Amino acid sequence: MQAPIKKVAIVGVGAVGGVFAHFMGANLASQNIELSAIATGKTLETLRAEGVTLIDSAGEAHTTKLKVSDNPADLGPQDLVIVAVKGPAVQSVAPIVRALLAPHTTVLVAMNGVPWWFFDGFGGECEGLALAAVDPNGVIAENIPTAHVLGCVVHLSSQSPRSGRIEQLKGKQLILGEPSGGASDRANAVAALLNEAGFEVKVSAQIQQDIWFKLWGNMTMNPVSAITGAPCDQILDDALVRSFCSAVMLEAQAIGHRIGCAIAQNPEDRHGVTRRLGSFKTSMLQDVENGRSIELDNLVSAVRDMGQHLKLATPNIDALLGLTRLMARVRGLYPKVHA
Repeated sequence: MQAPIKKVAIVGVGAVGGVFAHFMGANLASQNIELSAIATGKTLETLRAEGVTLIDSAGEAHTTKLKVSDNPADLGPQDLVIVAVKGPAVQSVAPIVRALLAPHTTVLVAMNGVPWWFFDGFGGECEGLALAAVDPNGVIAENIPTAHVLGCVVHLSSQSPRSGRIEQLKGKQLILGEPSGGASDRANAVAALLNEAGFEVKVSAQIQQDIWFKLWGNMTMNPVSAITGAPCDQILDDALVRSFCSAVMLEAQAIGHRIGCAIAQNPEDRHGVTRRLGSFKTSMLQDVENGRSIELDNLVSAVRDMGQHLKLATPNIDALLGLTRLMARVRGLYPKVHA
């Protein structure tokens, strides 16, 4: 029987982690949840002094307080750890997550792109494939074993213009699932808790499929916007650029078919969905504009690694990766040690 979830720690209280902190802190008072967060520097100071503030669509501020520390020993073992950092930060926070684990702890990985555990227990031609682009030294896998992991696809957008402040929240959908597939008591328990917190949660029988489907759109719009500085509507309004994005997506679609994540939709249909969202800046473009490291490896490098493992040609993915990587290196937003 699944034990009650009473201790929850959030690692990464940014645009997404801040939404988790606010929803859970504001809506789970009756559950007697001990909610805490790991933070450092200015974020630590702000959260201690002010808590997390969410600005709603009417401009009204809602503030939630939570326990916060830069030392996991202050928080102790947790029932649930929510990891809501971007890809480049996962290696640095992995030892912190490890320090929060007990044998029963669930680690909800709420991040974009392909995670390090993607092929653990998934089967198929890539079963057990270690994705060097995502976890080059195995540090993440060593500190956060897949047995603790519960996958999470986040379908919401928000901005964090400064520490502790969340704005422009759109959507609140989450998809959860076990890396090995199927149903589980812990997935249902976490879903029930997050539903009560105010999210709209679905439990997936194959979370890799959901991760791949979201990635299929993100892996073009994010890097192309970062290279060009253009919002998504302008990208899709340019016939040549849209055609290039479609070519990248067709290569990724072929990889998905081989690994067991087939996508029936065609690129133009997906472009139509994106186009209906209007003019918006992707998270990667926002990172470039703010001088932050970009999460390129989880979105593009990992897909290229899969293609090479499967001996599938990916000339358009290669071009997208090379151009985005060079742009980021010139700006100091991507490490120069990667090949």
